[in-house]
Amino acid sequence: MGMDDVRLRDVIPSDLDVFLVHEHDAEAVRRSRFVPRARDAFLAHWEKKILGDPECSVRTVVVDGHPAGNILSWPDANPAPRATPARTPPRRFLGYWLGSAYWGRGIGTAALRLYLADVEYVRPLYADVHVGNTASIRLLERLGFRPTGPTGDISYDGDGDGAVETDGADEYVLLALPPTAPTPTP
Repeated sequence: MGMDDVRLRDVIPSDLDVFLVHEHDAEAVRRSRFVPRARDAFLAHWEKKILGDPECSVRTVVVDGHPAGNILSWPDANPAPRATPARTPPRRFLGYWLGSAYWGRGIGTAALRLYLADVEYVRPLYADVHVGNTASIRLLERLGFRPTGPTGDISYDGDGDGAVETDGADEYVLLALPPTAPTPTP
């Protein structure tokens, strides 16, 4: 990891401006296939759906005292209907976003280890990643996540406030951290 001091803390209001800049980074958008939101939509999403949702766990990744990104987990917003015979229990998903200045330095690995050891204990835990974002897939696999199959086009937000690009050409892979996976040590 090098000499970087990686920590997690609660999100503070000034972090949101940093996160917005990260969401608009051209290379990050290309890798994630995530459609960046306008500032007002971004802030509304964070205030209502992330910070305002008691089911969502979120932390700011801090590197050497500076906000470098975020990690969050949330319940599946679209579980199978109750009437479905093969209904599966609700799943929890993991997401993270680091500013590109922090890529390739082991910061994502260190931050996710902290998060999985100290914040999010639910297993299995799921993550869906664009198939072209191989660095993110490798990072999750290093932490014990395993591919479970393609998810096809996905979108988390039914209200059109941003979310994932779903033009029919994007494919995502679903990874799971199984219940038997050892908890990563920070």
